[in-house]
Amino acid sequence: MRFLTLKALLLLGLSLLLSACASSVTPPARYMLPSSPAVNAPVQPQATLKVSAPRLAHYLDVDGIVMQLDDIALNEAREHQWAESIGRQLERSLRVHLAHELPTIQVVREEINAPSGPTLQLEIDQFQGRYDGVAVASGQWQLRSNSNELLAMKSVTAETELNEDGYPALVRSLGESWASIAGQIAHQLRQGNFFE
Repeated sequence: MRFLTLKALLLLGLSLLLSACASSVTPPARYMLPSSPAVNAPVQPQATLKVSAPRLAHYLDVDGIVMQLDDIALNEAREHQWAESIGRQLERSLRVHLAHELPTIQVVREEINAPSGPTLQLEIDQFQGRYDGVAVASGQWQLRSNSNELLAMKSVTAETELNEDGYPALVRSLGESWASIAGQIAHQLRQGNFFE
């Protein structure tokens, strides 16, 4: 009888220990892309550029940061997630970078009631870490007139090596790749003379 009581107490203690371990799950780490310095809108803008929310490849439209494990396998991190939708972060960052690179152009969200101007649309094919220690971003942008006529369409891609291992380094390198994408788009828009 005493042996059964001792055994029951041990089982009860073990079950309490296991339930305590199960209830103390560590919440995932959450990340934001590095912030860009704010840019003042031009007082007398030469033109207006509307930026629509980017369309993400389905596998990128998730909470977890995506890591490419080899040439075909992808993994969404459970313990390392975006603090805010990555689509929103990319749109906001793109607008800030374009406003900085195109200082005479008023850069606004597409939904804003602003003077007429072309609309920049962006499809993002890649925005992930890669097994070889690189943060890769790529996609295609289109510039459309007020009447939805296609004015230009170009592909963009950028790769940034990680300085060290870990998700914080990956997020910073992804931010650098995205800044490079924004710089490429601004350069291509300037070359096209769309705002003259």
